[in-house]
Amino acid sequence: MIKLQTPLTEENIINLRAGDIVSISGIIYTGRDAAHKKMIELLNNNQNLPFDTDKAIIYYTGPTPKPPKRIIGSCGPTSSYRMDVYSTPLMKQGLRVMIGKGPRSEAHIKDLIKYKGVYLQAVGGAGALISETVKKMEIVAFPELGPEAIYKLEVENFIVTVTYDTIGNDLLTASIKKYKK
Repeated sequence: MIKLQTPLTEENIINLRAGDIVSISGIIYTGRDAAHKKMIELLNNNQNLPFDTDKAIIYYTGPTPKPPKRIIGSCGPTSSYRMDVYSTPLMKQGLRVMIGKGPRSEAHIKDLIKYKGVYLQAVGGAGALISETVKKMEIVAFPELGPEAIYKLEVENFIVTVTYDTIGNDLLTASIKKYKK
């Protein structure tokens, strides 16, 4: 297992390979479709994004309401393909690491290579377990979106798998080929 502490370095990112299991500690940001749309609107209006995207990590989740004595509710990954249309402008702003579930488009995979980014997957259906890695949470932007707002999470040992890496390795395609034999 590869242990990473944010803020990530260029070296951290480019050394990850499809299939690596990674433990992340530090700061990650949340954002789903509605938040991504608003971020692109900010960029299109020459306004600043609500957080520094340079080598940041964004996690496609919308946390559920927190139970008593908890920091956050369940926060499992959402299907990532819906963010593909928004990803390139954000990668141009320095975003290099995205976490979600499911496959991404061919265009997105090409942009990961171009911008030296990686796509990581969290385990779908494990939102309650994932929430236990969250040590602090604060809203950063778009509170009107409720759970789809952008939150800053401080996490400890947030476990993910590298699915697409900076040189074009594709865990999903490789795994399908392996098991078709």
